[in-house]
Amino acid sequence: MFFPDTVNLPFNGEIIKARFSQIRPGQLVTNDEGYWAILQKDALVMCNGALLHGELPAVLAASARDLQLFGSWDGKPVRVCSLPGELALPDGFYAVPWTELPDDLATLYGMARQITYWERMSANCSRCGSSMERIAYSWGKKCDGCGHEHYPHIHPCIIVLIKRGDEFLLVRKPEWAPGRYSLVAGFVDFGESLEECVEREAQEETGVKVTNVRYVGSQNWPFPSQLMAGFVADYVSGEIEVEVNELADARWFSAKEMPTALPPTRSIARWIIDRYALGLYPVDPPAAAAGAGSEKRPLEEKNAKVM
Repeated sequence: MFFPDTVNLPFNGEIIKARFSQIRPGQLVTNDEGYWAILQKDALVMCNGALLHGELPAVLAASARDLQLFGSWDGKPVRVCSLPGELALPDGFYAVPWTELPDDLATLYGMARQITYWERMSANCSRCGSSMERIAYSWGKKCDGCGHEHYPHIHPCIIVLIKRGDEFLLVRKPEWAPGRYSLVAGFVDFGESLEECVEREAQEETGVKVTNVRYVGSQNWPFPSQLMAGFVADYVSGEIEVEVNELADARWFSAKEMPTALPPTRSIARWIIDRYALGLYPVDPPAAAAGAGSEKRPLEEKNAKVM
């Protein structure tokens, strides 16, 4: 099966397919030593420059929570645990922000982060408040009280580049760094297709109407648990009217007139801007031979940091 180039963005499983296999709860019970994805705030804790392999040190084990075997890494078990943000790390250990991790470790971090988030959010039933039991061999849980079944909550979102000739529409949220702009984005609403969500979000946030909505790719975004579906659309009509409850600004830009800062290079927002607004990379990947969907494609600026 052929995938869009976005499959090679960080946080999408293709990045680590050669090194990682997911193991759902109950599929494997083992005491064998392996690797640790140790989370602390927005960082992955490393040991002497690599994932910890072997036993979790006692000073960390005493404070660790969310312990879970969730896969195999390079053929050995990999477990996740979380540490309190204020915990001092022992010599040889240091926390690396995910923005500074290489693509493969950032992707492993993202998966571990999503799993721990789900485990915490599913401790009790959202219908009746009772405790929950694991559904065998899955991430799902069943309520001990009302019997309702719960499965991981993945939240679909759209993100869209709106084009008007050589111009493109970018927006700015008030909490972002000064001068930083990105694409119109939002959560899918009840009863909406992805394309309908694009049209609604464009009009609600900026006052413009769009047409010719086309899908270009997607990215898992584990902050905490979004699936970003990327689109490009064409401007039809309307003057910019900023939705002040969500945005600080919205304006038309061009390749000759750009904002001070853009989204991080490893995000789908930047991927769309670079290809469909600035034309920095080919829009269409080469024709794929049978089975080429399993092959990796290099990602430009692979280890670039957030701007």
